[in-house]
Amino acid sequence: MTEINCAEMCQNGCVLGDKCPNREYTEQASQFISDTPLDQMLAIAEEAVRKKALERMSTPTQWILPED
Repeated sequence: MTEINCAEMCQNGCVLGDKCPNREYTEQASQFISDTPLDQMLAIAEEAVRKKALERMSTPTQWILPED
């Protein structure tokens, strides 16, 4: 099977249909969306953003000096 870049090729829907290697994840995502209340999804997203911000704040600054 030819590998494709799903992020580019499947923007308007899966081009491989039933042969898609990521079909399992699509089904899992659909199940998550149908089973999870919107408030809970928003809380999950907010927590992820908070963790990412803390991660950025704890990373030391790297200085890039121009060469002489």
